[in-house]
Amino acid sequence: MTLPIDYYSDILCVWAWIAQKRVEELDRQWGSQVAIRSRFIDVFGDAHGRLHKQWQDRGGFEGFAEHVVNAAAPYATAPVNPIIWREVRPTSSLPAHLLIKAAELVSGSEASDRLALALRHGFFVEARDISQRDTLIAIAQEQKVDTKALRQHLDDGRAMAALMADYQQARQQNLQGSPCWIMNEGRQTLYGNVGYRVLNANVEELLKRPADEACWC
Repeated sequence: MTLPIDYYSDILCVWAWIAQKRVEELDRQWGSQVAIRSRFIDVFGDAHGRLHKQWQDRGGFEGFAEHVVNAAAPYATAPVNPIIWREVRPTSSLPAHLLIKAAELVSGSEASDRLALALRHGFFVEARDISQRDTLIAIAQEQKVDTKALRQHLDDGRAMAALMADYQQARQQNLQGSPCWIMNEGRQTLYGNVGYRVLNANVEELLKRPADEACWC
């Protein structure tokens, strides 16, 4: 039995950056027994508009930057460069999501997941503005992704269609933020800063549960 897990995140979300090691550990521990399918949700599509609306009375960009640093501080596996959101202020997560979808079309999900991790690291650790096309292409080149093929899928609309499918599915499931784990054919949703033990317990239960226990009234 292989358990599918739809994992929704926004590339600019610090909680998804913190959750990265948990995703990797699930994959390491369970291997082929789980299929983690990376999906995207629109949280920072209009990053500046979101922060202006939600943080204008709490210090604006400076206040949000402090919040991000403090959120990540307890997690050694999720370092954060203190200049992000203070000096480096991406305008949108959409260009990065779009590039990752193009990479998935070009090279498959493993390559696109590696690119997604490189982009997260590029922003949170290296303080690179991953809303800028030149920065995105540079990181893709560093990851040895065929950038000519990437541009083709960006230009022909296929990457945009794949990204819109993710966004629409997230809305249909009424997902409220990033990150979200969807299991058990949509019956179980784990949202936010979920500890690894909770994730692992849910996976273990679903994998061990007999098939005839799928529905109880």
